[in-house]
Amino acid sequence: MDDEAFDMASCLRRVRQRDEGAARQLVQRLYPLVIKIVRSHRPRRMSDEDLAQDVFLKMFSNMEQYQGNVPFEHWVSRIAVTTCIDKLRYHQRRPELRWADLNENEANALDAVISGNASTDSDLAMDARSLVDRLMESLNPDDRLVIQLLDLEQKSVAEIEQITGWKTSAVKVRAHRARKKMRAHLESLEQDTLMNHEER
Repeated sequence: MDDEAFDMASCLRRVRQRDEGAARQLVQRLYPLVIKIVRSHRPRRMSDEDLAQDVFLKMFSNMEQYQGNVPFEHWVSRIAVTTCIDKLRYHQRRPELRWADLNENEANALDAVISGNASTDSDLAMDARSLVDRLMESLNPDDRLVIQLLDLEQKSVAEIEQITGWKTSAVKVRAHRARKKMRAHLESLEQDTLMNHEER
């Protein structure tokens, strides 16, 4: 849909008047934004499309709460993020990650990090990213979100404030806390890995 041809204010007026065509246009317009957020933050056990539908249902149900103080896309982004956080909290079980939980490639990536043999090999980089994802699963949803946005998506603190509604200090504290937890999990894994090798 052409950016210049799309009139968000007009579309929202028609949606509030129960215009189904306008509602379809709005979903079509916002779908790329919503699905990108969902794919970054959804629980593994939930499908992208199911979670995106939840976001759009909340958007339409709460349309009267939109006051126009921020761009509508920012308002919807916040709905998408909070929906993902709610689902993560619901689905989350945080058993402590152990060496035995890693697949072979993740274990090899961890071995390379411990031994100092990590390289720029693309396969190893992918395995290392998989390991990071596993470590992130041990975090609570808010800590996981801030690491995803700040470190993996390289968003600024100001952008994260806009997406989440958190204050600058809250973003920084959560990031510090999350990194500390991930380091502690990684150190535990490293110790577990070394012990496993000694037993062989």
